[in-house]
Formats: sequence, structure tokens, C-alpha cells
Amino acid sequence: MPNLLLEFFSEEIPARMQARAAEDLARMMTEALQQAGLTVTETRSLSGPRRIAYIAEGVPESSAATAEERKGPRVGAPEKAVEGFLRAAGLKSLDECQVAKDPKGDYYLARCEKPGRAASAIVAEAVPAIVRKFPWPKSMRWGAGRIRWVRPLHSILCLFGDKPVEFEVDGIRSGDVTYGHRFLSGEKATEPKTIKISRSSDYSDVLLHAKVVVAGEKRAKAILDGAQYAAAEAGLALVEDHGLLTENAGLVEWPVVLSGKFDESFLAVPGEILMTSMRAHQKCFSLRHKKSGKLANRFILVSNLEAADGGKAIVAGNERVIRARLSDAKFFWENDRQRPLTGLTELLGQVTFHEKLGTQLERALRIELLARELSPDLGADASEAARAAHLAKADLMSETVGEFPELQGVIGRYIALAQGEKPVVADAIAEHYKPQGPSDAVPSNPVSIAVALADKLDMLVGFWAIGEKPTGSKDPYALRRAALGVIRIILERQLRLRLRAFLVRLSLELELTLRAEEARHKVRDIAWAELGLDLSRHHHVEIAKALSAKYSLEPVTGPGKAHDLLEFFGDRLKVYLRDQGARHDLIDAVFALPGQDDLLMIVRRVEALGRFLDTEDGASLLALVRRALNILKIEEKKDGRGFDSKLAPKLLKEKEEKALSAAVKTAGSEVQTALADENFEAAMAALSKLREPVDAFFDKVTVNADKPEIRENRLMLLAQIRALTLEIADFSKIEG
Repeated sequence: MPNLLLEFFSEEIPARMQARAAEDLARMMTEALQQAGLTVTETRSLSGPRRIAYIAEGVPESSAATAEERKGPRVGAPEKAVEGFLRAAGLKSLDECQVAKDPKGDYYLARCEKPGRAASAIVAEAVPAIVRKFPWPKSMRWGAGRIRWVRPLHSILCLFGDKPVEFEVDGIRSGDVTYGHRFLSGEKATEPKTIKISRSSDYSDVLLHAKVVVAGEKRAKAILDGAQYAAAEAGLALVEDHGLLTENAGLVEWPVVLSGKFDESFLAVPGEILMTSMRAHQKCFSLRHKKSGKLANRFILVSNLEAADGGKAIVAGNERVIRARLSDAKFFWENDRQRPLTGLTELLGQVTFHEKLGTQLERALRIELLARELSPDLGADASEAARAAHLAKADLMSETVGEFPELQGVIGRYIALAQGEKPVVADAIAEHYKPQGPSDAVPSNPVSIAVALADKLDMLVGFWAIGEKPTGSKDPYALRRAALGVIRIILERQLRLRLRAFLVRLSLELELTLRAEEARHKVRDIAWAELGLDLSRHHHVEIAKALSAKYSLEPVTGPGKAHDLLEFFGDRLKVYLRDQGARHDLIDAVFALPGQDDLLMIVRRVEALGRFLDTEDGASLLALVRRALNILKIEEKKDGRGFDSKLAPKLLKEKEEKALSAAVKTAGSEVQTALADENFEAAMAALSKLREPVDAFFDKVTVNADKPEIRENRLMLLAQIRALTLEIADFSKIEG
């Protein structure tokens, strides 16, 4: 069976859009073929600066013929109903129909046969439709055309086997022609060479001779290999950057790796600033010394040209631009290091964090208060945590972060060290944004942890307070990432933190802040001195608390919002644990217990429960407990009441029920002791002792005895088992 090749050739496609566009093309084209009855065995997509391509192997030359029977109206039905049926079935008269019978009478039956269609015809119909609805994030129109594409579309290459598939999209006719490298493939420097493709299997090789590496992963490998070789030649090591590598691979069709240098005097500027400047402005890789790890005054650039002079002019041009860019960066840095961090913090009062949540300064003060409060539970020095939190957002007002926003926190750390702050405070300023993604490490120092948690909790509580919660796929404030950051910090640093108390306190405090303006309005004529408040010095929280105490403005919704937010943490923890391989039903079973806000203990409980259920005793006990729970559910529904009353020992008649009652009492005591010590393994071991007495009870004892009092007592015994298992998990949510 022949292969299908489709290529869209255009002006330069932004690097960030190429991979997604290739995936979308593969998905849309494959779906179109399959819907038309063409099976596709293997597909691949390719992308580059000027083209996206799709190759499908083993496509049938035509779709299979199909036949279906369509049931019509009853014989003798109204004329309009019959006409509608014939029209829908594609028939001209009832003579082309059959008459079939069923218990309700005779009815018309049409047999509709659809012949197979040539694959080329299917492709010719599908591609124009795909072009018109292609999901570019941004698109444009050009000239007098009506179609939209990311950049002006010049040609469409479409081959089925060795023959071109002919169609037209807004004046652009398909064919068997594509184009090589803009500068290296043609006789003239500005005219790429026209290339005819005879077979889809020749596509990549033919373009390679025209100085185009079609596959993005091959371009990336060529760049990485070349950069590592150039670094080794200079006796240095490459600072690898996957994102920058991918971006460069999307900027060039024929990667040529070159090396340049900059003045050593720039090395007095923090390395992160230099690397970010070269990366952001010139897409250049940085190099470092192998032993010390310090930044070297060399860089790697990727050109799209093989220059006659070996790239000397290209390197010289990039060196001139980088010199200017690094001069700007140095100027910003030298200005910023002279400005006191406390002064920058005060300037945060001029910047709105959110119109409903106040300024960045107010947010910084909330984080400071919370970091101080969290410190005792984290083993952090409260004064150091408060100092770090107070200064954490200061560098947002620096010129360097204004130029390079990705360096927020990093610049604050350097300024803090330059101005004599404690290293632990400076490190917390840099680390309080962590983790910023699944591959990012969590903070390790207790002071850094306190500030990082305070920052994320304030963010979550704040947006919860104003009703800006994530919905569906929309999460504009990255609240899911913030919650996951809190979860990762707690779990990876093995922290014992009861979230509920902090969330309730923070929710109430934030609501007071939000209501401070309301309070001021209601009591604007009072003498502020009577409350002992200086408006120029006191935070909104202090003002609102004082006003609330005197004028009965106590908030009522804070705890409810905190509970809602705690459920959100539970949902994110479930996702996190599922990604770690934990069973979803065990997570649900533990989360069903009341008061679960210690995330570390939740995880340990889930892990212990999983190990217990993997044993023979655990699996058997689960089956028996589920049987007990099912009986209780049925009987409680029948009687319309629960059976959680106190057991009557004198009504225990059979030795098996007496043995079970004693075993439940003993196991209950052992489980309580183990849970008090947070020894979940011991709690599971105590629970496993119920297996044999429960098994014997169900084997020998009839729960629904004839005497009502005996029946109720036995159901109460089963309810005791339920209550005991609920100390560990809700076994009804565990799958068998």
C-alpha cells in the first residue's frame, strides 16, 4: 500500500508553535482518513521554521464499499413521510425498496450501498477543510485571500504514492513541489530552490541535499552535539538548556554552531543575569568552567547559514549585540544593588497585586505574618522567616527584574547578600517561589520552607476569598500549581502541619483585610486615636481587627471558605498520589475520614493500608468487612434507622458471636493505642486479628435471627466492626 505525504510550506512559523502544529496536523488528518474508511497503520509528523508535514504509511488505495439497511415508515404511511424517507436514503421510488414484516405490521426497508472511494479523492476533500479550520493559536490573512494561516502560506505538497493529489485552497494549488533552504539551496541568495518530490520516502533525503533538516529532533541533536564539541574544544562545559535547545531547533533549517566571547569585566555581574540576557536576546548558550562551575566569558550561538568566512562575521555581529545587551544588564544590576531592599519593599505599595486583594506591599505583610506563625512548626527561626518574607517581593521593583522577570527571587538574593543580610534570609528570598514545576526542587532550609508555604497559602486563600477558583481547564492564577507546591513541600520534607487551623486563621484575617475599607466607610468620622491606630503605620489587618472588635463587623464566611479550600487540597493530593502510583480507591477511603488535614499522615495511612491489603489477611478481611457493611446497609435501610447503639452482652448466645465481640473489643483498644502513636502498621496488624472471628461468625451465626432483639444485637456487633474500621479508613470505598 502507498504512503501519503502532506506538507504546508509558509513564511517562518514561530518556534513555540511548531511542535503543537505538527501534532494537530497528524491528529486532524488521521481522523479525516479514518472517518472516510481508510485505515492508517503508522503516521509521523515533522515541523520546522517554514513547514509542517505529515506522513502516513500503508494507506489503502480506496475505502471499502459499505452496505446498510435503513428502516422506513409503515406501508400505507402518509406521502410526506415516504418522500422524506426516500430522500434520506438516496432513492427515487418505492420500487427500489423492499417490504419487510415485524409483529406490528409491514414496513419499507431500503438497502443503501456506498461504493468505495479513491484515497486521493478523500485526501483532496479533507485537506482544504483542515486548512480552513486549523487551530493556530494566532493566525493571519494576507493579500486578497480569505484563508487564515499562522504566516502567509506559499505552497502545499501532497503525494499519494508517487502521484500528486490535486486540489486547490484559496488559489493555492497542490502539487509535488517544495522548497529548499532560503539562502543555501538556490543559485540566488534570496530565492530558495524549487524541489520536485517523486516519492514520499524520498522527502527527507531530498530536502537534506537542499540544506534542510526536516526533523526537529535531528536539528536539536546536531545543535547539542555541536555545542558540546565547541565547549570541549575551549576546555569548558556547556550549560545545557532544553528549552533553549528546542527554540533554536525551531529557528534554523540548517544548524551551524559557532562560538563567541565577551569581555571578562562582565563576569562581575551575577551569572544568572548574564545567562538570561544572552538567552533572551540572542538565543545563545552559556559556558562554564568545569572545575569551579563559574560562568566563562564565552557563548555558543546557532546560525542558519554556512558562511564563506567560516562564520567570523556572524560571530562578530553577535558579539557586538551581546556587548550592548550585557552593558544594559550590568547597568541595571549596579543600580539595583545600591538601592536598599527595604526601600524597594515600600515601593510595593504602589503596585496592585489584585484589585480585590490590595497591593503587593499588603500581600508581603500578610506573608510576613504567616511565615512567622508557621515557623515554630517547621523548626525555623521566626525572626529570620519574617525578615525574609518582608523582603521576598522587593526585587519585583528592581530594574533587573523589570527587564528579566524570570529572575525574580534570584536578584533579591544577590541584593540581600550585597547589603549584608544573613545568607539564610537571602536564600529564602530566592527559594520562596519553589517549586515552580514538577521538575523543580522544593526548598530545603526551614526558613525558606516557611516563606514558600506562606506565599502559596496566601495566594490560595486570597483568590478563594474573592471567588476566583480554578474551573475546568481554566486556572489563570496557577492555583493548582500553588496547591501542588504546598503538597510537595510538606511530603518531600516530611512536615507535620495541620492545614485546617492555618487556613481558617488566614481566611478570617484576609476577610478582615477585604472589609477594612467597608469598616472605614462606616466609621469614617471616629477619632482613630481612640483605637490606638496610626493609619500610616498599621496594616489593614490590624485596622480591620480593631474596627471589627468595636463596631461588630465580625466576618462569618472565613471558616467555610477554608473548608472548601481544604477539599481542593484533597483533590490535588489525590492527583499527586495517583501519579505516584497509589490506588485511587485507597485515597478515597482515607479521605472519607473526618478531619484529614495532616497531609503527611494521610499519605502514610494510604501507604500502610495498601501494604495491608496486599497481604492474605488484608484481602480476606476486606471481603468479610464489605459483607458486614452490605448487611448493615440493607438492614438499616429496611428499618429506617442505624444500629450504633450499645451492644447487650447478655444477648450474645452463640460462642462465635461472643468470640467476635471480645476480638472487636481487644482490637479496638490496640488500634486506638497504635493510632495514638501514629503507628499505622500496628493498627493494621491489630485489625487483621479480626479475620478468623469474623469468618467464623458469618459461617456459624445467622445475623437476621427470628427474635428481633437477637437480630438487633447482632447488627450492633457488625456496626462495631464498621466503627472500628472507620478509625483507619472507610472500607466501603475500597474496591474488592
